[in-house]
Amino acid sequence: MTLLSRFTLATGLLLIAGSAFAATDTPVGTWKTIDDKTHQPKSIVEITENNGELQAKVVKVLNSDEGPNPICKKCDGARKNQPVEGMTIMWGVTKDDDVWDGGKILDPKNGKEYKVKLTLMDGGQKLDVHGYIGFALLGRSQVWERQP
Repeated sequence: MTLLSRFTLATGLLLIAGSAFAATDTPVGTWKTIDDKTHQPKSIVEITENNGELQAKVVKVLNSDEGPNPICKKCDGARKNQPVEGMTIMWGVTKDDDVWDGGKILDPKNGKEYKVKLTLMDGGQKLDVHGYIGFALLGRSQVWERQP
C-alpha cells in the first residue's frame, strides 16, 4: 500500500469517525419513542435543529390505542383532530450545558403540553425525554432509542 493510499484510507476513517461522533453528541436525528408505562415502541420521531432550536415531528406511529392513523382528539387549536403522523410535538428546545431544555412537548394522547428537558445517555444512543409541569423534579420521563 502506497503512502498516498494509507493517507487516503486514514483520512476517510477519520471522517467516518467524526461524523459518527457528530451524530451522537446531539439529540438531532431519528428516534424510536418507548412508552414509559408499557415499555412498548410507540412512534418514530425526527428531531431537527433550526437556528439553535430543536423541534420534533412524528414520522410514523407504530402503536396506538386508536389504530393505525390516530388523530389528536384532545388537542387545542390548530392541532385539534389533526393526524398525529406529521405533527410537530416538540419545539423551542435549546442547549443548556449538557442538557437541552426551555421548550415544550405535546402528548398527543391527552392533548397537553409540558415543559421538556432532554438528556443524552449511553453515548448518545438513548435520549431521556422528561416532560413536566412546574419543577423538573416532578413529571415523567421516557427513554427514546436512536435509529440508524
